[in-house]
Amino acid sequence: MHTRRRYHHGDLRAALLTRAEETLREKGPAALSLRELARDLGVSHAAPSRHFKDKQALLDALALAGFDRLAQAMTAALEETGESFAERLRAGARAYMDFATANAELLDLMYAIKHTPSASEQLNAASQRWTDAMAALITEGQRRGEVREGSVERVGVGVFSTLHGYASLAAGDHLPPEVRTQGLDDLVAYILRGCAPE
Repeated sequence: MHTRRRYHHGDLRAALLTRAEETLREKGPAALSLRELARDLGVSHAAPSRHFKDKQALLDALALAGFDRLAQAMTAALEETGESFAERLRAGARAYMDFATANAELLDLMYAIKHTPSASEQLNAASQRWTDAMAALITEGQRRGEVREGSVERVGVGVFSTLHGYASLAAGDHLPPEVRTQGLDDLVAYILRGCAPE
């Protein structure tokens, strides 16, 4: 009883998010239910409402946590690589791919919620952090003369859409096996050609 009380008061929100992400991965967003999560965790069906007023609040929190994790992964990858645009792009692309393929359902949810009119300012700010890291990478590449001139948004949309499209295909297991082995290297080479100074 003591363990359940401590768990209930101290760790329930984190446990709900963890179990919700597991359910999302196993069954998709339609299967998520606060009542089912409470049953899975052995707490009263009313307990989750102390942390999430409804299912949408839970989904919003999942998306926010996903964008935070993605930003952390991107930041760590860029901190651990060289200074050239090619090296940094490769590290950033690998971090994004790793996140996308490990969290395919979560990534879908993140972008679905981000593009809804009701997306919170906090969620929009979290989603912006990783794109800010990519924008900084492009700006630095331009400063070093390794990336063509032009607005960061204009250059960046090609980088992002190419990377995100490829990651979505890979995460959905829609790439042939022969493409998967060298695919990311080929993709980075393609982006680098598109970003090269004219």
